[in-house]
Amino acid sequence: MKNTDIDLSEEQVASFSADGFIRLEEAFSENLAARCRDHLWQALNRMAGISPDEPHSWQEPVIRIPLMTLPAFAEAANTPKLTGAYDALTGKGQWQKLMGLGSFPVRFPSSRPPADTGWHVDMSFGTDHPDFMEWRINSASRGRLLLMLFLFSNVGSDDAPTRIRKGSHRTIARELLPHGSEGLTLRELAADGFASTAGCEEMLATGPAGTVYLCHPFIVHSSQGHRGTAPRFMAQPPLLPKDGFDSP
Repeated sequence: MKNTDIDLSEEQVASFSADGFIRLEEAFSENLAARCRDHLWQALNRMAGISPDEPHSWQEPVIRIPLMTLPAFAEAANTPKLTGAYDALTGKGQWQKLMGLGSFPVRFPSSRPPADTGWHVDMSFGTDHPDFMEWRINSASRGRLLLMLFLFSNVGSDDAPTRIRKGSHRTIARELLPHGSEGLTLRELAADGFASTAGCEEMLATGPAGTVYLCHPFIVHSSQGHRGTAPRFMAQPPLLPKDGFDSP
């Protein structure tokens, strides 16, 4: 594989396989990140009356913004550096083009701990239950090729960076394998609190705005409280397979 601006090196692909993620710096520009932040602040103002120059309005530790389909977000999701990486990790043309980005768990400095800090793996497909849609994950990662973390603000160690258990994807793959295409629900997979991955090295998804983490869909990860001073803006979209959610 060529080591160019739009491809990954063999070392990067090997690192993804071993660690369950790679970090791409300058995946999109700081200028584009700033444009997207402006749109996100506007959304926060509409949703909750929150303003960037009024910290007293930042009352909640986290506010979630759904999918954003404005052109700036589609541009950030489809830079040559990113689309080349998608091809390298999942197969050329095997993924759906992103028409926007979301969701955005915007995290604010707060002494109140958020309620969503448990270790987990993102579920990827749903099955009908008599009373509700039941979300599951299987060893083929039906419905999801990658978990992605797009940093739209500078994220340091105090700015609520996502915690990632390095190499945990391999443990989860082994646990899912006996369950075939049906897979497991999050409740079933997390029955031991992900104790099987507790020995994995923990790393933080930090970096300047424009950094993107491309993660294996089985990676065990967690949010945390914000101890910094400025809100953290991040998108966490999936990369979907070209054939959608019907793949086995």
